[in-house]
Amino acid sequence: MNRDLSGWFRALVASCGLTVLALPGCSIKRFAINRLGDALAESGATYASDNDPQLVRDALPFALKLVESLLEQSPRHRGLLLAAAGGFTQYAFAFVEQDADETQDHDVAASAALRVRARRLLLRARDYGLRGLETEHEGFARRLHADRAAALRDASIDDVPFLYWTAAAWGAAVAAGKDDPDLLADLPLVEGLIRRALELKPDFDHGAIHEFLISYEGGRTEAMGGSIERARLHFEQAMRLSEGKRAQPLLSLAETVAVRLQDRKEFEALLRRALKIDPDVRPEWRLANLVAQRRARWLLSRADLLFAE
Repeated sequence: MNRDLSGWFRALVASCGLTVLALPGCSIKRFAINRLGDALAESGATYASDNDPQLVRDALPFALKLVESLLEQSPRHRGLLLAAAGGFTQYAFAFVEQDADETQDHDVAASAALRVRARRLLLRARDYGLRGLETEHEGFARRLHADRAAALRDASIDDVPFLYWTAAAWGAAVAAGKDDPDLLADLPLVEGLIRRALELKPDFDHGAIHEFLISYEGGRTEAMGGSIERARLHFEQAMRLSEGKRAQPLLSLAETVAVRLQDRKEFEALLRRALKIDPDVRPEWRLANLVAQRRARWLLSRADLLFAE
């Protein structure tokens, strides 16, 4: 046996506890899967800092299916469950839904099919998020429906990433399936998840929860419980926590509040601010900013359709 491999194998056996024969319940295969799962779960920074959105778009389906195949072997691996919840949400939002939007003007049927696909991917992401929460809170999904307040009270700060991605996926699925009354009925559950995340860690991921709440508050009328004032407050917090270096808060305010108020001047000003952000200033947000800037250009090209003269 190669000397380096021999040393690795001994370390592997030692980590399982003396010898494999001494502890037959310790599976080398499971250990290796979990180690690979740990590595995959932490590899998101590689994608996030990429400067080629198309390359990432092409690579993500394989990466996501690999995560799913590992989850079949290690179904309670929290890192893999979080990677699946976040990965499917971002793929559906950044690529599939954007395709649906860009296709709508010239091919309504194709756009509708893409929205159905996006909704399915988002619900898959939601289910992985709920599974992640259930690893620490048995029966969480069932209890969330039965007694939302009690289920959410049990969530801790360690659950915030799962609370956030589950809410993000679920909320986006509701938005993509507005004609589905069952999904619309889930909106209070989405709000409960994101409010609990905000309560536990308001500065999570440099304002990601506030980014979510800009759209959530600004995209609903006051009669539906929304609030332009609260949307603006969340916008200020998101910009503060990201030091103005993330484009998405600007897009969220433009697409919800500015369009609702039919304020074209604010709409265009927000999107131009987003386009001025240098994606290389914060490499860990490079891909997200490039994707957002593409959407900003597309939104600017549609201003005549979004605003009445």
